[in-house]
Amino acid sequence: MLEINPTQTPAHMRHGSSIGQPLTRRDGILKVKGLAAYAADHHPPGMLFAVTAVASIARGRVTSLDVAAAKAHPGVVDVMTTAHKPPLAIDPDIKTNPFVFRMEVLQSDEVRYANQPIAVVIAETLEAATEGAALLAPRYATLPARVGLDAGETFVPPVVGVGSPTENVHGDIEAGLAAAAKTVEAVYETPPQYHNAMEPHAIVAAWDGDKLTIDTPSQAMVMARARVAELFGIAPENILIRSPFLGGGFGSKGFLTGPQILGVMAARLVGKPVKLVLRREQMYGPVGHRAPTRQRLRMGVDVDGRLTAIDHHARTVSSSYDDFYEPAAGASHTLYASPAIRTTHDAVRVDTGTPLFMRAPGEATGSIALESMLDEMALACGVDPLAFRLKNYAEVEPITAKPFSSKALRLCYEQGAARFGWANRPLAPRQMRDDDGLLIGWGLGTATFPAMMFQAEARAAIRRDGTGVMESGAHDMGQGAWTALAQIAADGLGLDLDRVDFRSGTSDLPDAGIAGGSAHTATAGNAIHNAGAAVIAKLADLATSDERSPLFGAGNAGVIARDGKLVRRDDESRSESYPDILARAGLAEIEARGTGVPNPAAQAEYAMHAHGAVFAEVKVDPELGQIRVTRMVGAFAAGRIINPQLVRSQLYGGMIWGMSFALHEEAITDRRSGRIMNANLGEYHIPVNADVPSLDVLTVEEHDPHVNALGIKGVGEIGITGSAGAVANAVWHATGVRVRRFPVRIEELLTPL
Repeated sequence: MLEINPTQTPAHMRHGSSIGQPLTRRDGILKVKGLAAYAADHHPPGMLFAVTAVASIARGRVTSLDVAAAKAHPGVVDVMTTAHKPPLAIDPDIKTNPFVFRMEVLQSDEVRYANQPIAVVIAETLEAATEGAALLAPRYATLPARVGLDAGETFVPPVVGVGSPTENVHGDIEAGLAAAAKTVEAVYETPPQYHNAMEPHAIVAAWDGDKLTIDTPSQAMVMARARVAELFGIAPENILIRSPFLGGGFGSKGFLTGPQILGVMAARLVGKPVKLVLRREQMYGPVGHRAPTRQRLRMGVDVDGRLTAIDHHARTVSSSYDDFYEPAAGASHTLYASPAIRTTHDAVRVDTGTPLFMRAPGEATGSIALESMLDEMALACGVDPLAFRLKNYAEVEPITAKPFSSKALRLCYEQGAARFGWANRPLAPRQMRDDDGLLIGWGLGTATFPAMMFQAEARAAIRRDGTGVMESGAHDMGQGAWTALAQIAADGLGLDLDRVDFRSGTSDLPDAGIAGGSAHTATAGNAIHNAGAAVIAKLADLATSDERSPLFGAGNAGVIARDGKLVRRDDESRSESYPDILARAGLAEIEARGTGVPNPAAQAEYAMHAHGAVFAEVKVDPELGQIRVTRMVGAFAAGRIINPQLVRSQLYGGMIWGMSFALHEEAITDRRSGRIMNANLGEYHIPVNADVPSLDVLTVEEHDPHVNALGIKGVGEIGITGSAGAVANAVWHATGVRVRRFPVRIEELLTPL
């Protein structure tokens, strides 16, 4: 139900029954039946296939390619190289705005990382293109590869993440450490991790003169359209990007990558539609990844067990040719109260594809070190880790002193601990075994993630047949955005969900912003909410100003939009249906637009975060060192829950990824060649069904009126932060071995056990 007074702003609306319901996915049947068309499922008439040939070295230059052999292969149509390619309107290495990253699109024979595209073979079949690429037989002039966190001279980058300061200082660190009754210092390392979304990066590009149609997975279609427009020198309105479904993104599809642009170039070169799909191993390079880190933490506590100082320094890497720096130390800004906090970063350049956003960038890497350190400090004080956190969690954001909903975090601790049974945990390690003699350990990690919101637009319409339309170019990476946003649309229009035609997934619709930062539901949802309010207000004006309407003169009292009709707020016996209002006005439909934008005044006054607490149980074989996570409980406060079923699924996924971070994921680089040695799903370890423990998720009720009009916070990334630390701390509790290099390896446990 939507309540509105035409003289009031949309902030005074209240919502009905669709929001908050655990509805199943609207697109679920399409996906189960195989009818959901992903980018690579499109086959326009006359389409050719393109395959990238990639560098097998990490640094140097290509000295020769056997183009003649490739072209002689039956079915090969053309070979695109640095010497034979359509021109671009601008140099792809020019950074036209802070959200543009450099890409490799055959601009020179220089090789900047392994798996860099060095040529594209276009053929009538995928097999012919693949075989043609193999026939190119590249030769190289090779330089030594720079690999790892000690590959070269360190430097302090100008910013980390998206424009965040490299250094934050609050209070006097050295004085805080000197005044401490106890101090702990340790170094933690996290490995490089690579995107392995089920759907690889793909593009189907078709030119029609200066008009271009693209099917490609995108987390930001309008931003992608602008990038294509500037690279090819055409008007953005001449480009249509279709991306209704994504088979996972996690940050890797937030920006167009080199292979996608190469697909567009190939289509222009041959004058026919072209499909280019990366093979799994080709994703380890040009589409972003999580950079490795080395983090040094120092902490001090006073005689009462309260923190006196947190000093968190993170080293990371970026590519040799571009800048993105994992903001790992930033995890220490927002969770624990201390009179002195300092976070700093430095970096080295290596021969790799540019690291970019990967789910919970900075928070995932930084929180596993921070949460491990909190446990070490609790142990030094002889205090239960939960009690230590309850004593030290921040009531206000430490760096800025802005208040946030810290009471929700306390509830997460309390409710999660009760569900898990934490009160029965012995303080010392190696105290619990199961009937088979396996060591049992229990660990805790605190979860946090900023509650972000970007800018979006939506268009709403109510039609004479009593149905509604809501349009916003939203993105669904598999998290259920089509369903959750449609629920917001239904309530905004005062209609049942099955009466709303929700349209999204193409760049010609109103800009829904970027699906990143766990902000998409808040961003697009508030635009949809405001569009619905605007069209209902226009409809109410039609009725309340028409003497023939039973709602005439109700402007001061206001009306309620409910079940496809407007009802006087002060007299529910007087109402009128949408079709009757439009028919009498002679209108086939009425429409309005809405925008969703963050409130700068609220952002200036309040710290905005989602919070959570994750509890994990592991069992460790004392003879083999084999680790198995057996149970996880997560309690999360994430504002208003639009769809509990979808939210639970997202939190499950985040917790599993956190477990994977602690125990499984690691890209292993050959230090001689700079190549990733496990660039496949057989050797790049991620959890399978047998690895997934018993999962239990609680959503703690939270009403945060400051984050946005709908009170929505994101849930996509918060599940990772906290979960990785909980598993790592559980391993210590089981074994007594504090592992500081992740993922936890069996060999680090065997000797002491």
